[in-house]
Order: sequence, then structure tokens, then C-alpha cells
Amino acid sequence: MSSTLFRTKRVEQSILDTEEPEHALKKSLSALDLTVFGVGVIIGTGIFVLTGTVAKNNAGPAVALAFVAAGVACALAALCYAEFASTVPVAGSAYTFSYASLGELPAWIIGWDLVLEFALGTAVVAVGWSGYIQSLMDNAGWEMPASLGSREGADVFGFDILAAALVLVLTCILVVGMKLSARITSLVVAIKVTVVLVVIIAGAFLIDGDNYDPFIPKQKAVEAGDSLQSPLIQLMFGWAPSNFGVMGIFTAASVVFFAFIGFDVVATAAEETKNPQRDMPRGIIGSLIICTTLYVAVSIVVTGMQHYSRLSVDAPLADAFKATGHPWFAGFISFGAAVGLTTVCMILLLGQTRVFFAMSRDGLLPRFFSHVHPRFKTPHRPTILLGVVIAVLAGFTPLTELAALVNIGTLFAFVVVAIGVIILRKTRPDLHRSFRTPWVPVIPILSVCASLWLMINLPAETWVRFAIWMAAGFFVYFLYGRSHSRLGRHQETTVDEVEKGEGTA
Repeated sequence: MSSTLFRTKRVEQSILDTEEPEHALKKSLSALDLTVFGVGVIIGTGIFVLTGTVAKNNAGPAVALAFVAAGVACALAALCYAEFASTVPVAGSAYTFSYASLGELPAWIIGWDLVLEFALGTAVVAVGWSGYIQSLMDNAGWEMPASLGSREGADVFGFDILAAALVLVLTCILVVGMKLSARITSLVVAIKVTVVLVVIIAGAFLIDGDNYDPFIPKQKAVEAGDSLQSPLIQLMFGWAPSNFGVMGIFTAASVVFFAFIGFDVVATAAEETKNPQRDMPRGIIGSLIICTTLYVAVSIVVTGMQHYSRLSVDAPLADAFKATGHPWFAGFISFGAAVGLTTVCMILLLGQTRVFFAMSRDGLLPRFFSHVHPRFKTPHRPTILLGVVIAVLAGFTPLTELAALVNIGTLFAFVVVAIGVIILRKTRPDLHRSFRTPWVPVIPILSVCASLWLMINLPAETWVRFAIWMAAGFFVYFLYGRSHSRLGRHQETTVDEVEKGEGTA
């Protein structure tokens, strides 16, 4: 059984599958499109919210260093993703990479993980977008009925119609085609990056140097009951994360890392890229560099405008401008956040449909979902199915507690991809690699260590929920995926042919 569970799919076969007319996606994306996708999904509420949270609770003005540390951890993973995406330019991202290096069962596990990660991520972002829109509507004097607005903390049962409508509209856009999606994403990303740059430039003139003193506040232990305290770390090591000081910077890095979640979605579009060998590394690494630079700049500005101890947790940038006598920036920032979340939602939905499509094409999910639209050349069936499911999920379900699953799912994917790079270098040294991760195995090992360190900073209940979802994935695989695997059936056919030939001889 172990030989079937860990059977790998040859890279050549994965690429050959993309050429089947009824299962082939249209190649229309450039390096610029991929970079825009990366920036579009990374820059979301994190840049507007997390800065104040970690500055006030963990790192002070040194939150800028926390963003750098988190960016370095992501960069290690990005180098591994870039090698795989240029070597195996097939839809599915970490799922496809795992199938080529670790085997079918690990590939299924990571694919199952990514389906959850992107689904919950899309729903959470849609609900967040709805909240910003309702806030802007309230400022204009328009109030949504409680039964049709956000349900978080509401006294009445309702359906968040704005969140559901956003997901359905984006589903239609993704069905029509990737080029249209890329154009809309480019427009929206241009708007939200402009908002961020305006905030940085305007805020730079309002910086008070005294607010940087001390740049790294004196260290103190996390108090009992602190929401950032990790029970898992206490269980494993007998100690808790620290607030402030040098260790506070690393604790903050585990929090702000979640502002970077999404750059790996770029890899899911490899099959729809004109020149993936060249453009995938540029898109993945380029988007990460741009976003890290913007995050660091924003954190420096906001902690310079207002002392870290007085920063707002809910809306640090907006409240910092209010404190300096510029209240109109609050609405401007809310507008930028609302616009930004639109592309985050769309690209997360894009990533999920491509992973689902790749798993279906391999037979691990029903093959019905692996056929592309005859005109648009997009995986319309899984896109419509998942779009409707996520719209209902976003409309009915408060997802605050489940949002942490998005984080652990991403980090788990990082670990698998880094290990896969090392294994594929050993098992298939003959493969042409347009981009090679430098210093293998050092960089992949560092990536694994960085991801595991961030994972153990997550609350223990997040690990429990993750384990439950993984257990459900094992059940589905052994009930359906293993027996319907195209790779398994191909190998069985080959064995039968060999046995028949020997019998004839």
C-alpha cells in the first residue's frame, strides 16, 4: 500500500496533461500580470490594521523590523515556490509540486489543505469588505438593515448580502476569463497602491522623531490570558512569547506574517502564463519585494506620527491622522481598504478553483470538474460551484474563529514545498530548471524552520481544528480519491499489459 500512497506523478506527465484540449487552460498572463496579482492579494487589511496591533502590543516602533523578519521568512518560501513554478508550470501550486516530489497522499493532503485555506480566506475577506462598505454607507447616511448586513455581534439572524454578492460577481468575472480578471485586478491594485503611497507621503510630513524613543521598548513577559499568547509554545517549551525587546520583534513577526499570506496564489496561475519559466519567478519574488517595502514604510510612518502606546488597534492609520488633525484621511483609508479587499477576494477564489481543477484532472476529485469552458477556456464548473458555496458561507457564517485556519494552512504549504525542492533535486536532477533556488538544501531547510516557528506561535485550538480537517481529508481520499486516481489507473493498466505480454510469451 505504501508504494501506491507515495506514487509520484512525473513532471513530463503533468505538463502533457495540460495539452489535452478539453482540460487545457488559456495562456494569457505576463510577468506584470503575475506581479499585479501578487500585490493585489497581499495588500489587504493587514497594512491598515496589523501595524497598530503589533506596535502597541509587541514591538513598538520596531514593528518595521518585524515586517522585515516576516518578509524574509516569506522570501525563503518564495525562492522554493519560484523553482517549482518554473519547473512544473501546471495549475495547482503546492498540490502539483507535492505530487511530483512527495507522492499522491502528501499531494492530496496539501491540496485538501489549500481548498480549506482559500475557501475560508475568500469568505473572511468578503465579510471584511462588506464591513468597510457598510461603514462608508453609514458615513453617507445610508444604513443597511440588520438582517442584510454583517452578522458579527448582531442580535438578529441575517444574511450578509454584500459579502455574498461580491463573491458571486467575482465568480462571474473569473468564469469569463483570466485576461479580464487581470485587467480588473490591475485597475484596482493601481487604486489601492495609490492610496497607500498617499498615506506614506502625507504621513511622512507629520512624523515626530520623539515618537521613536524608545525604538525597541524594554522587554516584558506576556501577561496571562493575552490573546497573542500561544498555548502550544507553553506546552512544547514551557515558556510564552515576549512583548517588546528583541524577542518581541519575533513574536510580532509571527503576527504580521499573516499580512503576507497570498503570494503563493501566484503559483496557481502557472498554467495560464505565457512564459512561466521566466515570468513565474519574477511575479512571485517581485510582488513580495514590493509589498514588504510598502509594509515597512507604512509602519515607520504610523509609529512616527503617533506614539506606539497610543496607537489604535482597530484603525491605527486612520486614527493616527485624526490625532494629528487630519480626520478626512479616515474615510480615504477606508475607501482604499474596501477597494483593496476586492482583489484579495478575487485572487483567493482564483487560487482555490485552480487547485480544485488540478485535483479533478488527476482524478482525485470528480473528473466532471476538470473540463474547461469551450469559449473562455476557464475551469467554469469548479469556479461556479465553489463561488456559490463560498457566497453562502460568507453570507451566513461568522468566520472570526475559523480565520486562523487560513494562516496554518499557508504555513503548512510552505513546509511541504520547501521539502519538495530538496527531494526533487535528488530524484530528478535531470529536469531543466529555469530558476534554481540558491544554496539548496540550506535555503529550503531555513524556510521549513521559519514556517514551523511561525506555526507554533498559533493558538492550540487552531491546531486542533486543522487536525480535524486533515482527518476528514484522509477519509475522503481513501473513500474516493485513491480508487479514482488517474495515475493509479495508468500504473495498473501498465502492469496488466506487462503481465499479458509475459503470458503470451
